[in-house]
Amino acid sequence: MLRRRAFPAWIPTALVAIFVYLAVVYAKSSDLITTYWYQVIQLAALTAVSALGLNLIYGFNGQFSLGHVGFYAIGAYGSALITKDFLTKWSGNEVGSLSWIIAGQAGILVALLLAGALRVGSVWKRARAYLETGLKRHEALVLAALVGVILLAAVVALSAIATWVLEKGLVVILQNTVLKLPEALAQNVIFLLALVNGGTVAALVAYLVGLPLLRLGSDYFGIATLGFAIMVYTALQNSDTVIATMKGARGMVAIPRWTTWPWVYGGLVVCLVIMRNLIYSSHGRAVTSVREDEIAAKTMGIDVAQLKTLAFSVGGFFAGVAGGLYAHLYGFLHPSSFNVIRGFDPLIIIVFGGLGSMTGTLVASVMFALVIEGLRVVLPQGFEDWRFVIYPIILLLVMLLRQQGLLGTSEWGWLRPPLSPERDIPVPARAPRSRIAAEAEEA
Repeated sequence: MLRRRAFPAWIPTALVAIFVYLAVVYAKSSDLITTYWYQVIQLAALTAVSALGLNLIYGFNGQFSLGHVGFYAIGAYGSALITKDFLTKWSGNEVGSLSWIIAGQAGILVALLLAGALRVGSVWKRARAYLETGLKRHEALVLAALVGVILLAAVVALSAIATWVLEKGLVVILQNTVLKLPEALAQNVIFLLALVNGGTVAALVAYLVGLPLLRLGSDYFGIATLGFAIMVYTALQNSDTVIATMKGARGMVAIPRWTTWPWVYGGLVVCLVIMRNLIYSSHGRAVTSVREDEIAAKTMGIDVAQLKTLAFSVGGFFAGVAGGLYAHLYGFLHPSSFNVIRGFDPLIIIVFGGLGSMTGTLVASVMFALVIEGLRVVLPQGFEDWRFVIYPIILLLVMLLRQQGLLGTSEWGWLRPPLSPERDIPVPARAPRSRIAAEAEEA
């Protein structure tokens, strides 16, 4: 078999991506679009990042999540704390919040690793079984619980010490590296670290939340994640009691407006590349198999719980990055921007574009932003709220006429599934026929 020389799919896709980027830059520089529509375009791109994360959780992995807006909010507030500290020193140091956020994540990871290494759960069970041989059941239960508490306290103490040491070390390192850079470069580095940490904090919370919740079935999981989103919203309403600069229900102000089109578009491209490579990897195919038939996936030896947690965490990371971009686009955060109603926006986008389609998510995100904001401009003054009646009608018509969404599960360009590599398969030469076989064929 001869290997086909197909034209690489990534080349036209890259050309289209470059054209879109340059078209927006040219339109803004030549005043073809106003500042308002420039922000709308950026909002559409960062909304696509968040919707891609939910599509990974629901569209590809099949987990019906209603708490995606919670991770969006965590990423927004987490990154805003870092950049605001860089400008206002609300923590007493330009990199104080960045240091303790990184150290806090490391401390949690240390605690998880220590708990896994010590096997706290199995130690508790073995201690209980051993004590029940010589004590009454309730006495053994109390003493075994005490052993478990002591182990957990040791894990927490060790992780707290590691967090404190790392936080002090990071302050010194960042002061002697990042803060020594030129101001413009230091600002970009801080912004990049803020976006990444906003995503990692959201991913870590998604991992911790997913450990108990992902054991639930689809409908129950959706209700549980909805409860998580309400908890995050309530916590943000009262966040000023813990961190004064978050201002709670009054809204967080003085956030630097550092989000620009290159940052948003670059973040979208990076997240899209990560998701595309994940989906078409062996782990990604296993993630999709869980959506198709969870029992069959278990039968084939796939660790379903691990893959659900992976998809949930990566989806939370995308939402956190999108939240960080959103916070620095408008420079103001209010808990009402992350209420339960707003949490349905990415769900509407992925259903409208097609569950399990990255291309559909991109197209639907652009259409969603343009329709919502376009109706605000087109409708007469005083009737702007009617856009929230018109676009649900459009969504209902799409669902009635095309239930699989705009693109279904199809992809365009480089986002299509890669073809299996063709190989030259050696064909063994035929053995010479015997005279008896030849005579039999002639007969």
